[in-house]
Amino acid sequence: MYEKTPAALARLTPEQYRVTQENGTEYPGTGEYVHTFEPGLYVDVVSGEPLFASADKFESGCGWPSFSKPVTPAHVTELRDVSHGMVRTEVRSTHGDSHLGHVFPDGPRDRGGLRYCINSASLRFVPKAKMAAEGYADYLDQVEEPK
Repeated sequence: MYEKTPAALARLTPEQYRVTQENGTEYPGTGEYVHTFEPGLYVDVVSGEPLFASADKFESGCGWPSFSKPVTPAHVTELRDVSHGMVRTEVRSTHGDSHLGHVFPDGPRDRGGLRYCINSASLRFVPKAKMAAEGYADYLDQVEEPK
């Protein structure tokens, strides 16, 4: 259902292609979703697979959208990354194989302690009001924190 296709790649902007296909990184504070906090779902810009929910997004001050966990762990693959003279954990979408960003162990302790630091260019935001129509109704319960 979720896959990387030539048509999907052809729809990417140059920045989306650089980030997702060439393991690029946006400049801090420049991404479209850094300051987006409305209810909704963040999906892979290439494959459409659901990745992160608005309820798990938090302001980390790092300059990129930050999430405490993926909506479906099986949709996110973690790989050892030793580029740039550092040892980090890269995060990729499982089906689209898009480079998303990195995960770090310095997230909010009360949310599990992880910070998924994700490039906006690797994501497409689906507002809560459009989730059912776009086939993401199964994730509606994850987009807002419980009252």
